[in-house]
Amino acid sequence: MDEFSTPLLVTVDRGKNLNDLLAKRVSSAPHGALMERQGADGQWVKITAAEFNKEVEAVAKGIIASGIGPGERVGIMSRTSYEWSLLDWAIWAAGAVSVPLYETSSAEQVEWIVNDSQVKLIFAETQALADVIAEARPSTPSLEETLVIDNDALATISARGTQVPDFDLTERRGAANLDSLATIIYTSGTTGRPKGAELIHGNFYELSENASERMKELLEYGSRRTLMFMPLAHVFARFIHVLVVPGGSVLGHVSNVADLLPALATFKPSYLLSVPRVFEKVYNSSEQKAVAGGKGKIFHWAARVAISYSRALDEPKGPGLAISLQHKIADALVLKKIRAALGGDCKYAVSGGAALGERLGHFFRGVGLVVLEGYGLTETTAPVTVNIPENIKIGTVGPPLPGTAVKIAEDGEILVKGHNVFVRYRNNEEATKEAFADGWFRTGDIGSLDDEGFLRITGRKKEIIVTAGGKNVAPAVLEDRVRSHPLVSQVVVVGDAQPFIAALITIDMEALPNWLSARGLESLTLEQAKTNPDVLAALDQAVARANRAVSRAESIRKFSILDTDFTVANDYLTPSLKVKRNLVLKDFAHEVDELYKDVQRID
Repeated sequence: MDEFSTPLLVTVDRGKNLNDLLAKRVSSAPHGALMERQGADGQWVKITAAEFNKEVEAVAKGIIASGIGPGERVGIMSRTSYEWSLLDWAIWAAGAVSVPLYETSSAEQVEWIVNDSQVKLIFAETQALADVIAEARPSTPSLEETLVIDNDALATISARGTQVPDFDLTERRGAANLDSLATIIYTSGTTGRPKGAELIHGNFYELSENASERMKELLEYGSRRTLMFMPLAHVFARFIHVLVVPGGSVLGHVSNVADLLPALATFKPSYLLSVPRVFEKVYNSSEQKAVAGGKGKIFHWAARVAISYSRALDEPKGPGLAISLQHKIADALVLKKIRAALGGDCKYAVSGGAALGERLGHFFRGVGLVVLEGYGLTETTAPVTVNIPENIKIGTVGPPLPGTAVKIAEDGEILVKGHNVFVRYRNNEEATKEAFADGWFRTGDIGSLDDEGFLRITGRKKEIIVTAGGKNVAPAVLEDRVRSHPLVSQVVVVGDAQPFIAALITIDMEALPNWLSARGLESLTLEQAKTNPDVLAALDQAVARANRAVSRAESIRKFSILDTDFTVANDYLTPSLKVKRNLVLKDFAHEVDELYKDVQRID
């Protein structure tokens, strides 16, 4: 099959906008919790829909009083927080357009985004971020003011708006329609300058209404709570903070991922949204903890049972008596502890951004956490496809969401059409034209559809490696599998125009000490780890396991351990944790050359 579409479940009046979505939640359940904030004592404080709306109105009036007109741009440069969500809704209530900036952005990036989108006002989380903005300020004529959230920016802006009449706010809230610009999200980009994807109210409104209807079982399970820890500057997190409104969920925020596990224990979410790397970390840390406690064999047995049990769920007869009994024992000994670490009440998770891998997907389902893989991009307002609880195919990213169509081009590229697709790239007509083919958005990803419309991602079109022998290799398959090893942080597969496939690997220095300790080995520096026989043997095994997924011509034949990891701070990762492949290949060209210095050794 080369094309599949899912019909709309909910039709939205074209005169509506996102403010109507919030108003509907406030009207239907004014005293029900919409969000919760964690206090200094670690306790979560309920904020009702009516209370949240009151804060939104006060900040929106302040934005109006600050001279921000309808359709003008307001920036948010902050980590994920309650204030981020509040500001976003307040900007929309003021009839303005929000522009997210990652808190990791440099002054040069700030300058580009502010100038490209013509931001007039920015809310910065800290004085340090305000200083970054100040560095760009001389070259950003549109920017009139920066307010610091940590310095009571919300109180300051609210105080300004006390004289703004309710009528003016009501008029602003009703001015936009589904075709009006809601936000400009700049793609973090693995190459070149970020492009500003213009997303309209309809992209978020129609998608969230239809997704909440399609994903009822997930959104309405248990306590209907989710904890946001991904950056709200990223489209996936941004879509979820809209989705919770029609979905009837309670939203909490965690600014620092280091605080995630304690927050999960107290917030007790019923569903989570994350990227595969987080699930890999949960598995690896659980494994290392078990090994360090002398229970490695029990953990590995329980993991195998969990995977076998999950695979059996897909069989017509389901799990037999023997595997079911083993699963109960594994649950009592190991699996329930992993659920407890996630808060104890979490049944579902949605994973996006990269492939999770079938083994990990089956493991977590065997644990009791059903991970629903999905697929989307900034230009599609996040989700295009997602597995749904009642129909899961592990290893796929599910069928299209209602109102969305997916098509596979002749060269394997995934094309998308629907109400979630963006309008244009801001101030970039050439890139906009290149992004579409006969009305279909060209994703740049390669994939296939099965006969039920389930999409499988096989790689990036621009990242396909063609070896000297003419073999086309999708690096993602190998990279995802190698990266699942606890010692591995990042992997970049290389081999374009070369006689064989190789890889650049970085060590996870956070995981290394525990891995060594669990095996009775002394602590090592990165330089020592690169030549340590035990470390090298473990990485050989990781590569061998990855190679089992591909043909010999596609397999990794050599690898090199780099002297540094790839991080957002050193600019080798985007803020959404994607490797900037072109930059890595450029800066580590010598290491790549060394891999092919003695090609005659490879048979």
